[in-house]
Amino acid sequence: MTMLGIGARVSTAINTSFFAKPLAFTRTMSMLVESVKFASENAKGECPAVFVKGKDSVSTQGLVVLQEWWGMNQQIQDEAKEIAEKGDFLALVPDLYRGKVATDNEAAGHLMNNLDWPGAIQDIKGAAKYLLSKGCTKVGVTGFCMGGALSLASAALVPEISASAPFYGIPGEALCDVSKIKIPLQCHFGELDTLVGFSSPKDVEALKGKLEAGGVNFELHMYQADHAFTHKGGANYNQEVSELALQRMIDFMKKNL
Repeated sequence: MTMLGIGARVSTAINTSFFAKPLAFTRTMSMLVESVKFASENAKGECPAVFVKGKDSVSTQGLVVLQEWWGMNQQIQDEAKEIAEKGDFLALVPDLYRGKVATDNEAAGHLMNNLDWPGAIQDIKGAAKYLLSKGCTKVGVTGFCMGGALSLASAALVPEISASAPFYGIPGEALCDVSKIKIPLQCHFGELDTLVGFSSPKDVEALKGKLEAGGVNFELHMYQADHAFTHKGGANYNQEVSELALQRMIDFMKKNL
């Protein structure tokens, strides 16, 4: 399976009832939210994004938050706001699909399967540089499902990234060698995840072996939960597990950025 087939791998494993239609959740936050664009070496050119920070924040810790296969919908923007607020991060959500958003599994699988993954890595590199230009001294990355796989890949491929916390997604070997990761890594997966070839417990064991063989500084957290357990409004959302995992991620980033 090549890296370009990863979307097909996931969309084949997920039937139409696996995820509920993504729903936005609302919060009242004293946050500044701005639509921006940043330079990227992706062949598609500059990348649109949403930039989030506390109104009174003087933080120098940046965090790139990567979308699920749906695209940069309201759910991932709200999740980034919540993470930025709780951790006092300057957060950036790059729009890797450049304006396209899916609302059903078929469309999401199509978008993910057609994603230029090396190009997305260039977008993440550009996002990290943007946060550094905003005064951040270090930048981390976290992401979910497709964004989790890209978080792992960017840990190996993007030198501007100082820490990575992927959620339930593993990149293909054609994109990167995870054993070469040189930065702190914190991984989050569900023990009930059935996406074989992408995020199942079997895949996690293989990932663990590669990380150990490479001497990577990593933590691995497994939860009694299914895929997409942090997605509010989704069929597999698990509030208790989500809150625990996201707080662990925030604490990890506060320590390493």
